[in-house]
Amino acid sequence: MGCRLSFAVTEPARFATQLAPAASAGEVHDERMDVTLDGAPIEGVRQHRGPLGSRIHRFASEPGELTIDFASVLAAEPPVARPAPREGLDDAVEALVALRQSRYCESDRLVGFAATEFPGAQGDDPYTTAVRVSSWVFERLAYASGASDHLDSAVDTLLTGAGVCRDYAHLTIALCRALGIPARLASVYAPALFPMDFHAVTEVLVAGVWLALDSTRLAPRPELVRIATGRDAADTAFATVLAGRAELLEVEVFASSDRDLAIDDHVAPVSLA
Repeated sequence: MGCRLSFAVTEPARFATQLAPAASAGEVHDERMDVTLDGAPIEGVRQHRGPLGSRIHRFASEPGELTIDFASVLAAEPPVARPAPREGLDDAVEALVALRQSRYCESDRLVGFAATEFPGAQGDDPYTTAVRVSSWVFERLAYASGASDHLDSAVDTLLTGAGVCRDYAHLTIALCRALGIPARLASVYAPALFPMDFHAVTEVLVAGVWLALDSTRLAPRPELVRIATGRDAADTAFATVLAGRAELLEVEVFASSDRDLAIDDHVAPVSLA
């Protein structure tokens, strides 16, 4: 798996990227990250550890054409289809954070709507309710590239009825939180995804286990490889310009597996590594 990013840097800039598979995703067999400016290597690329083993790379660039080439080969076991609860883990803080409204998931604005659209949800098993929400989002939205931009939130997506994977995930997360189910976003590499890109899915906390839901149903969940995890896309962006000015020119993503891809009914519990 990996990617190639190109930027036009118009004034000195500082970058943070989240492109590498999380440390929990599997054993790295081979990996490289080449950052070049006008074809010359950039020095001083530093790796930092983020939440849940995510790996953040930071570096600075002068004006010019910046290129990032990243590739990684993992030996990853398939995620557990029916994971057991994590013994002795205190999930109180994780659950609290995953229940709060956030920049792109304004769950507080959707409490009344969620209660009306999903009657009886409070009495159901939380995972059953989360699957209902995910299925509702899948059926309600139209997948359309260019239908949204980086400013659109879950409420915007609900009103427009269209979006891409991050919009599907944001709406699913916001509705789950509005129904009292802790939910967060995971950015992933997704073998078999078409069109190929960085992908975003929802994770919900049920009985001490984070379970993945893909409301787009564009890729089998057992094949997903975690990159970053957070409240929403603000925490999981693949590239952020921290200072200065740079324009993203090109994004190319690839992901594949040397085993037969899993068949996913998008109902059975699946937990990401």
